[in-house]
Amino acid sequence: MKKFLTLMAVVCVSANAMSQSDSTITSAKQGDTLRIGNMIIIRNGDKTNTDNYKVYEKKAERNRDKKLSNVSTNWAIFDIGFTNYSDKTNYGNTGTYLYNRPGTAPLGASDFNLNAGKSVNVNFWLFMQRLNLVKHHLNLKYGLGVELNNYRYSSNISYQKQNPYIVNQAPAPVVIRDSVSFSKNKLAADYVTVPFMINYTTHPGNQNKGFSISLGVSAGYLYSQRNKQVGDSRGKQVNRGGYDLEQFKISYIGEIGIGPIRLYGSYVPNTIYKTGLDMRPYTLGVRFSNW
Repeated sequence: MKKFLTLMAVVCVSANAMSQSDSTITSAKQGDTLRIGNMIIIRNGDKTNTDNYKVYEKKAERNRDKKLSNVSTNWAIFDIGFTNYSDKTNYGNTGTYLYNRPGTAPLGASDFNLNAGKSVNVNFWLFMQRLNLVKHHLNLKYGLGVELNNYRYSSNISYQKQNPYIVNQAPAPVVIRDSVSFSKNKLAADYVTVPFMINYTTHPGNQNKGFSISLGVSAGYLYSQRNKQVGDSRGKQVNRGGYDLEQFKISYIGEIGIGPIRLYGSYVPNTIYKTGLDMRPYTLGVRFSNW
């Protein structure tokens, strides 16, 4: 009897010690799920196989507990797309900005037609930031970058700082139909731009899932304008200067994200020329960005 009581005491002490040492192990449903620290062990429903278990790490809970920053920054964003414009010019009232040589037809809309497949828009954003407004689903998005617009003409027009066919005239920008043919003829207009958008996203913690949309405006400052031409008779020429383009540009802008794919677009509601032409550019392309 004494030996039996001693054995029972040893068993009780051992059971108590095991229950204390295994306090980190809990059973959510006996025989089906065990939780050990940061691991979850789940037995599958096949009762004929007692060794069939699955082990999961509690990543979802850790991600859920991770606090999102109210201000997040995305560096070095790259856009590539196509650019074109809506031509609303009254060609019967362009003043002296368009000049046709004697014996030639006046310049018209067909002279400003673009080669759509070669009229390219490239943007490089130094950074974009997103400021949380409502539970990280609604945000203010802003940044700083440069927009490079290349309008590739199908015709042989030339931008000049001064009319080459009229002597003793005060310098004034003019567009002419040139007497030579070009294999490449484009007007490049480059801007330093600051965008502001309201952003909505369905998955704030994972930008590669769900849907996002951003709408707003941007303000651009024209820092470079040039007419680049390539032809057999003149070779390659890059003429830089003032061609009567507006110094500032306001655009409506937007962005749509579906999973990891992001598209952007813009539209300028006013002409980019000071006088003569009424051209309102728009762009559409792909954005390479983390969010």
